[in-house]
Amino acid sequence: MFGTSGVRGPVGELLTPELATALGQALATCGNDRVVVGRDARTTSPLLADAASAALRSAGADVVRAGMVSTPALARGVARTDADAGLMVTASHNPPTDNGFKLWSPSGQAFGEARRDEIETALDADERSYAAWDAVGEETTTPDLTAEHVETLCSAIDIDGDCSVVVDVGNGMGGATVEALRRLGCDVQTLNSTPDGRFPSRPSEPTAETCETLCAVVASTDADLGIAHDGDADRMMAVDETGSFVEGDELLALFGREAVEPGERVAAPLNTSLVVDDVLAKRDASLTRTKVGDVFVAETARDDDVVFGGEPSGAWIWPDETLCPDGPLAACKLVELVSRRGSLAAQRDELGSYLLRRTSVETDRKREVMSTVRGAVADAYDSDSVSTLDGVRVERDDGWFLVRASGTQPLVRLTAEARDEARADALLADARALVDDAV
Repeated sequence: MFGTSGVRGPVGELLTPELATALGQALATCGNDRVVVGRDARTTSPLLADAASAALRSAGADVVRAGMVSTPALARGVARTDADAGLMVTASHNPPTDNGFKLWSPSGQAFGEARRDEIETALDADERSYAAWDAVGEETTTPDLTAEHVETLCSAIDIDGDCSVVVDVGNGMGGATVEALRRLGCDVQTLNSTPDGRFPSRPSEPTAETCETLCAVVASTDADLGIAHDGDADRMMAVDETGSFVEGDELLALFGREAVEPGERVAAPLNTSLVVDDVLAKRDASLTRTKVGDVFVAETARDDDVVFGGEPSGAWIWPDETLCPDGPLAACKLVELVSRRGSLAAQRDELGSYLLRRTSVETDRKREVMSTVRGAVADAYDSDSVSTLDGVRVERDDGWFLVRASGTQPLVRLTAEARDEARADALLADARALVDDAV
């Protein structure tokens, strides 16, 4: 049931009040006696949060209601409310027809494999436990977790001088970025700042295609950069001062370069560009590749010598701050970086040129397709060049490609990279041929 980022899917099909009830019961059954529950702005989030809360209390667990809040604020709030777990009702960057659940530990880290398996076992058993009439759980309201998040951001960031920033909140829960940057002395212009779970202004996921308005606004003003969030603000993407969208691998390289000292490590998934390896090598630091999914990045980020972790999709983790991907923290960190190092476009130019290609193939038979691809790769390539840590990654002398099933959508994702454009296209075509044959 759990993908790379919780449970997610269409409302009325996978996501129902019945599932919310079962999940609440399972959380309580697994010994979570106090749970903080938050939700995003989606139209179906209130009823799902209500169902989960009622189920938790019916099983004897106490519930702390956080109301409408960002995922990073909720994840940080597990420890702040002295809870055993956090339940966030959100489908993150998915379309408004979807919803989902994310589960958080007091450390701020998403539930790891052991805790997810425990919950799934309880769900599969479908054994309901109801407290006696005088032992049902209580429901209380937490202090404003968003205000506490803003305070934390302001204490963690030091911006040198004046910066002008355009923030596209995306009708989601990223308002903490706007408030924190203003308090830190920035001139902030906002786009799509009113929470609206229908996402009327642009699709929730911040990509080069969906952030065209942000790019145009930044290009037509004297802004130093632009920031974009997804629906629950665990993601952050950016636009440089020329109005050009900054690729996630570039952000990963810039954040990692700033964070490391010699001998330290950065954690990032298998589909990360070689630009990150090269930038870190110049600092006598290194990249450790993980499975795709912020939960896997966070697990590696717990190691003492890992100072930063991230995903090119826009999830950024500073383990000294929190093990949750924190979009507002990333936004403030990027503005801080620009205030210290100057032009974001110039910093991107320093990274050099890398040819990364990404695409996806829709299929509702992900497991079967991936099984066929693994067999075909085993027949066609030397085993020393193949990794099956997550999907199938094939290393070639002049590049690499990766085929893996999406953990949240009915897609098989393809990634290829080389230093030559034609070779990058050819590697992507090799990966596409494997998937097309399998489909």
